[in-house]
Amino acid sequence: MIDYNKLKQLRSESQVSFSLCKKALEETHNDIEKSKKLLKKWGVEKAEKKAHRETKAGGIFTYVHHNKKIAALIELQSETDFVSGNKDFQMLGTELAMQAASVPASNLTALLAQEYIREQGKTIDNLVKEAILKFGENIKIARFLRWELGE
Repeated sequence: MIDYNKLKQLRSESQVSFSLCKKALEETHNDIEKSKKLLKKWGVEKAEKKAHRETKAGGIFTYVHHNKKIAALIELQSETDFVSGNKDFQMLGTELAMQAASVPASNLTALLAQEYIREQGKTIDNLVKEAILKFGENIKIARFLRWELGE
């Protein structure tokens, strides 16, 4: 039997659909931490299945550091305008631009391998895969630029 308080908590923390959260809790006997790990595993699997799908929608996101000496642009793509217009997708784009400005990366592979500045132990690649699970669409960082004053 599902503990609905844990279902609400897992949904709130993961932002994944109620049905996937419920399935994860059923499979882990209401264990929140195991459910989070299971959702992460499913996110990776879903991302791999969707990786071939075209991403023709999306947006360009910016971040300028408060000292006005570092800036970054990120092109984040999705399959549809429906997803790219979502406020959570927009927040993801802004977070990725902040990441690119905060931690230099020589290329896209290096950026994806970086640890996310807001959550130790989570890479940027994991963050994108979580978004793929959440939105049910292929999402990818197409390109990024980082400027530092005087460079």
